[in-house]
Order: sequence, then structure tokens, then C-alpha cells
Amino acid sequence: MKIGGLQKLSLVDYPGHTAAALFTIGCNMRCGYCHNPELVLPERFAPEIPLEHIFNFLARRRGCLDGVVISGGEPTMHDDLPAFAATIKEMGFLVKLDSNGTRPDMLKQMIREKSLDFIAMDIKATLAKYSAAIARPIDTTALQESIKLIIDSGLDHEFRTTAVRQLMNLEDFDEIGQMIRGAKRYAFQHFRPGRSLNSQFDNFGSFSDAEVEKIKATMQKYVEKVVVH
Repeated sequence: MKIGGLQKLSLVDYPGHTAAALFTIGCNMRCGYCHNPELVLPERFAPEIPLEHIFNFLARRRGCLDGVVISGGEPTMHDDLPAFAATIKEMGFLVKLDSNGTRPDMLKQMIREKSLDFIAMDIKATLAKYSAAIARPIDTTALQESIKLIIDSGLDHEFRTTAVRQLMNLEDFDEIGQMIRGAKRYAFQHFRPGRSLNSQFDNFGSFSDAEVEKIKATMQKYVEKVVVH
């Protein structure tokens, strides 16, 4: 594992729990609105934090933190992620994984091995718009497989979309809702310009409050709970 960031305490990244958040280096997408270029662009990679430092910190936080969030970048790019998550689980922490869903094989393994307690998957766009949203080719079949695995897993889970008004329209959310029909939770995340991977996005924005209410109503037809960040 290559860890480029450590947030020692988060009250928002793991719903209902106190957690530390770990941020892995490297991503197979290039979303222009991403706020973590130091975890995505090789020429800007953050300094790597030794795993010994990570585990020593977690050992000291036993009994103080409920869980650990493994985020990125994209954690599933690292083949040792399953073993890494299992070790954290064995230390007594709940483990939440944030992923873009491009490695359903790894998700299946980790679900089978019971090394995860919560999975959050980004839904970047409708399937037809996905490649444009992430600025990379994409196997949408893998995304659909990951969605099904997560919903069928029985684990706590969340699907979430960072909404950029210039990339999406209101009608897209009906299709997104159909993609994740039966999910426990969906999070609509406002895009906030500044420090974006692509400077063009500094001039972009999110949806209005009235539009968000329409999006919530649409998504509530398909999922149990909708939250707005």
C-alpha cells in the first residue's frame, strides 16, 4: 500500500462513527473536479507515509476511534489492499472502503473475506457519459458488477455523486437511480470549485437548491435514504 495522506479524526467520512481516514496514492481516473491532485497525478504525488507509522498510530487509537476509512486516489489499484484492510479489521476497527468500482474482483474478495463493514462507491455519471466525466476509457460492465455486488453484500453502503452542473442535467439522475435501485443510501455532493485537478473546473458550479430538491425526489424513488452534502 502507498499511503499519501492521514486524517487522524473524521466525524463525517464514516456515517455514524468516529474514524481515521487514510488516502492511497494513485488513481485510474482523471475527474477534472477532483480535489486531490496530489493523490492522482504522478508528477504531483504526495510523499508516502510509511506503513509502520500508520499502524503505530492506529495501535494508539484503539478504543478511541470506531473505524478506519480507506480512500484515495483509488485504493483498489493496490493489490495488497485486501490484506491491508484485513489487518486493520483484526486490530478491532470497523473498515470503510471508498472506491470507484473499477475492480469488482477485489470487492468480491473483500466481501467474501469479511474485511469490510461499509463500502462507498462513486457514481460519476450516467453510463453513456462516464468516459467523458472521468477523462478515461471505462469498462461500464465492471461498474455495474460492482454496484450489484455492493447492494447484494448485506453490508452498509453508499453510492454518491459529485455533481457538476456543466457535466450533468436533471434527467441524468433518473438513470443513476435506476443504476443503483435498491441501495441503502445515496449521497448528492455539491461540486465546489477550487483546487481542482483541471483548472477549467474553477469556473464550474453545482445545482441550485430548487434543482437539488428535484434530484432528491427522483433518487428517493430508487434508494432507501438520500443525503445532500
